[in-house]
Amino acid sequence: MAAHFGSRLRKGAATTAVAAAAVAALSASQAPGVTAEDAGRQAAAGAATVPDATSDDNATGNSPYYTDLPPLNSPNPSPSPSPTAGAPASAGAAEAGIPATVLDAYKKAEAELRQSKPGCNLPWQLLAAIGKVESGQARGGRVDAGGTTIGRILGPQLDGNGFALIKDTDHGAYDGNSSYDQAVGPMQFIPSTWAWAGRDGNDDGVKDPNNVYDAALAAGHYLCRNNWDLSQQSGLNSAILSYNNSQDYLNTVLSWLEYYRKGTHSVPDGTGSVPSHRSDDHTPGTDPSPKPSKPSTPSKPTEPGHGNSSPDPSTPSTPPSTPPSTPPSTPPSTPPSTPPTPTDTVDHLEDAGTAKLTAMAGDAFSKRISTRAETKAGKAVGKVRIRFTITGDTDATFTGGEKVATVVTASTGIAVAPPLQAGEKTGDFTVHTAVVGRSVAGVDYKATVTARAADTLARTSDTALTCTPGGEFADQVEVKATYKGAVADKVAATATLIKSADDLTANDKGPYFKDADGKAVRTLTGLETDAKGLLKLPKLYADDTTGTFLLRITTTGGATLTVELEVAAADSSASPSPSGTESTSASPSPSA
Repeated sequence: MAAHFGSRLRKGAATTAVAAAAVAALSASQAPGVTAEDAGRQAAAGAATVPDATSDDNATGNSPYYTDLPPLNSPNPSPSPSPTAGAPASAGAAEAGIPATVLDAYKKAEAELRQSKPGCNLPWQLLAAIGKVESGQARGGRVDAGGTTIGRILGPQLDGNGFALIKDTDHGAYDGNSSYDQAVGPMQFIPSTWAWAGRDGNDDGVKDPNNVYDAALAAGHYLCRNNWDLSQQSGLNSAILSYNNSQDYLNTVLSWLEYYRKGTHSVPDGTGSVPSHRSDDHTPGTDPSPKPSKPSTPSKPTEPGHGNSSPDPSTPSTPPSTPPSTPPSTPPSTPPSTPPTPTDTVDHLEDAGTAKLTAMAGDAFSKRISTRAETKAGKAVGKVRIRFTITGDTDATFTGGEKVATVVTASTGIAVAPPLQAGEKTGDFTVHTAVVGRSVAGVDYKATVTARAADTLARTSDTALTCTPGGEFADQVEVKATYKGAVADKVAATATLIKSADDLTANDKGPYFKDADGKAVRTLTGLETDAKGLLKLPKLYADDTTGTFLLRITTTGGATLTVELEVAAADSSASPSPSGTESTSASPSPSA
């Protein structure tokens, strides 16, 4: 479950002020990672920057969430706990307990993110805080041995009745609802977000939002997708708000984060504490998902305890009145139809001036994809979710390492995709656009990744390269590659000992390299510059041929450098005396 809408927030359970007090108290007790100054900033209205409306839609669709706060374990507690706190201070030990399988899932997700996205600095305690707020740690750890919840955890249907309006996007595959979407699983992903953010955290070949290992890993990648550094308060706030766009939600999650950082312990699955208050005033223990209404049958009484508003069966029903013999002058009014959503009005997608998409391997694309949602008449449609999906044999991603991104159109109808980052695979790939929740004509964008290139090569030394016949050159050839003045790393290169400046074929005499078997070779392929753009060639050797020879080095991108090599006999005038030492006198002594 996740964020609140308007007056549905349970103010008595978790107001911004209470959440702020919790953060401040935890700060005062020297919880790691937050200062009193930070706490003040977090609690102040508008302290955290709410993500732009055109950024990725949040994970939960702003579904309801649990508002209970952790115990306030300050150094000098008041005589009695705050009546508005979600749990009494005496519940501290129980609240710090996290079901064993759920805790294991959080820690495994942290370990995977430490390897795949080390700059994110995701703490497992953040996943625990979100898991507490979203589902009460999978309803106190009600999971099987593989981590799958015992029964689905569903948020209410997002039908616009006090919540966001998100019509069905998964044909009921995840939430069992073919009319509207519902948040699913222990981390409460809406189906349209799970479709691209889902992960297989337990390596069983399935991405299941109801599995705590899959859901925890997906949540970790979701929080890290925009290259935020979660060890910094600004990055942490942005990540949490991207999960659920609510200041109260942010404060509640931060409170649990700092509480769990102070210490937790494992408890058996199914024995964890379950929160008691939700942001939509729903009473825990009952199904929060409104069911589509069915026509009542007078002869069949309604089952009690299911929230229906039909009369009690013990009360006799009133027979319908006899219709008047004369038809009313005014015909019965037709129930008003539900007004169309912005998504309902979209007829097609159009390109919005996207330039040619080309980037060198390893670089970011300088241009971004812009797509416009339009009605049949060509009018712009705002507040529509556009999904961008990278397809094809490529390792290119959007910023943050994701293959899919969902962006909400602005009032101009335009959605701008996150920046594209080229991988190491060269060639073409496609970015497909689609409207979430509606099948309309999309736009396909072709993008191209070219090989890493250099446009300049230069030797790193000006020492002359000389050798005697049959010997080896004292110095190895080293060059530096650049592209538009910047270091050109991982650029492919070839080195060839050529016949002449006019004949670029490999020479059959003169200097040579040696292969692994010690045989002479005069062409080297598969070379590559290092991270500093440097390329150091193997040792060179000389046969018995004297003269000036040429070594030609080329790279992808057209950079070329020709190096002169000199093979000459030793200068006899500089040879040492027969004794091997220089004489210190012009002639022998007369007495000798």
